[in-house]
Amino acid sequence: MTLGDEIFRPGSSSDGEIRAGILVTGTEVLTATIRDENGPWLSQQLSDLGIELVEILVVADHPGDLASGLEHMKSVGIDLIVTTGGLGPTADDLTAEVVAAFSGRKMELDREMEARIQAILARFAASTNLDLSTDALNEANRKQAMIPVGAVALNPVGTAPGLIVPGQSEADPLVLVLPGPPRELKPMWETALKEPMLRQVLDRATRLRKYRLRMFGTPESELAMSLREIEKDGLSFDGLEITTCLRKGEVEVDVRYRDAAEGSAEQLKEALKERHSRTLYSLDGRTVDEVVSGLLEGRRLGLAESCSAGLLAARIADVPGSSDYFAGGVVSYSNEAKRDLLGVDQALLDEFGAVSAEVAEAMATGALDRFGADVAVAITGIAGPGGGSEEKPVGLVHFNVRTAEGGVRAAAPVIPGGRRDVRERSALVAMHLLREMLA
Repeated sequence: MTLGDEIFRPGSSSDGEIRAGILVTGTEVLTATIRDENGPWLSQQLSDLGIELVEILVVADHPGDLASGLEHMKSVGIDLIVTTGGLGPTADDLTAEVVAAFSGRKMELDREMEARIQAILARFAASTNLDLSTDALNEANRKQAMIPVGAVALNPVGTAPGLIVPGQSEADPLVLVLPGPPRELKPMWETALKEPMLRQVLDRATRLRKYRLRMFGTPESELAMSLREIEKDGLSFDGLEITTCLRKGEVEVDVRYRDAAEGSAEQLKEALKERHSRTLYSLDGRTVDEVVSGLLEGRRLGLAESCSAGLLAARIADVPGSSDYFAGGVVSYSNEAKRDLLGVDQALLDEFGAVSAEVAEAMATGALDRFGADVAVAITGIAGPGGGSEEKPVGLVHFNVRTAEGGVRAAAPVIPGGRRDVRERSALVAMHLLREMLA
């Protein structure tokens, strides 16, 4: 068992499991000229329908590479292949032709689709006052209106129609061909969901349930040990897919299951809750930002930031409705700002230095006073790469969270990583200290 993404998978395909693959075609995606937005979006849509996504492949605009990708997906037992890109009027837009050959189907001209595309192109030419060649329009028009025999053509959102292409037998995968631009793909996906040929595949899938747990302060190794012990104690993981991931300083636990494994999934949640009650802060997938937002209801928050330079304020303000409780913040990067804007005593700065528990406390007290707040958070530290010493190394950050009623929570961890890591994780640690204080 590795400590990166840890996956406990159910055994072989079960009843109601439909396997899908996403095949993204585009040299510009493969070379990272543009970022693939379609694969992640389609992955979420498929998951919501209970479809098991096996893989996302990205191939260049070469017919041989696209054909190889299709054959590979067929060889691993995929029921539904969704392709994106490679539809259009240019010579390298060959997805329709390659999919037709893969499915053993000839191409034929769809006269109705040809007329529809022609009308779209004519409106485009008129709206842009372009004098486009009629021959060129007709050639582009005709290429995009070539449809595999027996396929369902999906009306274009841009100028390229989508396709639902069946195989030669029930054992062959169904191929859903979608355009590359997300603004065209997303509405066409919704149209495709209404087509009986696609629904016949999708409706065989049973609902895939899922939940996400979030932890802060539990190492992945400790979580891995807990999972082993829970299984050893008698809880069967059959029918569960458990994935753990360390993301931006927190550990996420994703559990997916179908109805038959619901009991095991709930028992697992309770077992993890019992073992990690201190660090398991979200049982419903809510982020710490969302949890803190709920806890701040009816309060008034003031912030005082030094090394994080406003990153905590940005996280607070990113949550809708934050204006109800967020009074404001001071980025007091210099000693003068700490003194003049937050009222930090110069004697404290001289005796203890800006990165100290004493100054963090004074900053938080200043934020309470300046903003008329009833809860305040202060952050001061050394983000690096320079400025550290043996006594105060790079990454040392002092936190102080306090309420007007006298509640205090302080910490002074040494945060590992580069300058950006220290700054971003300072905001994260502050969020969790605030959560613990309010909870």
